[in-house]
Amino acid sequence: MRRNAPSQVLAQLGRGFLMGSADVVPGVSGGTVALVLGIYERLVANIRAGASVLGKAVRGQPRAALGQLAHVEWVWVVALLAGVGLAVATLAHTIETLLEEQPVRMAALFFGLITGSVAIAWRLVRRRDAFRVVVAAVTAVGAFFVLGLQSGPVEDPTWWMFLLAGAVAICAMILPGVSGSFLLLMLGMYDSVLGLVTDREVVLLAVFLVGCVVGLALFSTSLHWALAHHHDTVLAAMVGLMVGSLRVLWPWPDGTDSPELSAPSGDVVVPILIAVVASGVVLAVTSVAERRSGAR
Repeated sequence: MRRNAPSQVLAQLGRGFLMGSADVVPGVSGGTVALVLGIYERLVANIRAGASVLGKAVRGQPRAALGQLAHVEWVWVVALLAGVGLAVATLAHTIETLLEEQPVRMAALFFGLITGSVAIAWRLVRRRDAFRVVVAAVTAVGAFFVLGLQSGPVEDPTWWMFLLAGAVAICAMILPGVSGSFLLLMLGMYDSVLGLVTDREVVLLAVFLVGCVVGLALFSTSLHWALAHHHDTVLAAMVGLMVGSLRVLWPWPDGTDSPELSAPSGDVVVPILIAVVASGVVLAVTSVAERRSGAR
């Protein structure tokens, strides 16, 4: 963090809390929140720097690893991670309950939030030419069909399955539009991983987190290079991922419980109002934040 004032630390905790809240929900990505909040590229750069530290340490280069530590904004990163962890620890049970009791309305809420976020993310693409439009459209179609896949839950998963689940899910969590939670659903591991948090299974949770660290280290370097060399194309693809992910959040027939789609029926009016209000709130809050930033 460039200035480590308490207010900035608290602001970063808040951003992390929003990202963690999104990561708990199948179909919603913490990367989407980071992109909308304007911290995405800074986040990826810090993850890459941390991965470089880990890589040098594994290769037996302790001095080089220590020197690389200076390239990580530790206060910024730790505050963000603390916010993510706080959200997961405090909201996992509540969101799990709401998804079970109000699946359609909860899906509508997140559908509206992501719809508003798509408009904001598209504005971050500097060159919105025909090529970027095609990239976004093709990615959206691909994501739409891929996210239609879903397996049943794995019964009594072993420790290495938690390791693999962590490595796969964490890569999705930093990609806007790709939900780590939904990938866990596709792997049949969502209920098991959420159970680790709610039941305080410390050992298996540590195995899952190790998988997250390994997956993040392997993925972040490639993503950082892609953003540095093909910024607008990568962002256009991310917008496409966000659009494609709306399939998972379509409220009918069963909310996020199923990738199946149907016409609105039964509980319709309230979910539509929730989605519209949620989308409007995202756009309004972002607009206010942009005006305040421009006024400074």
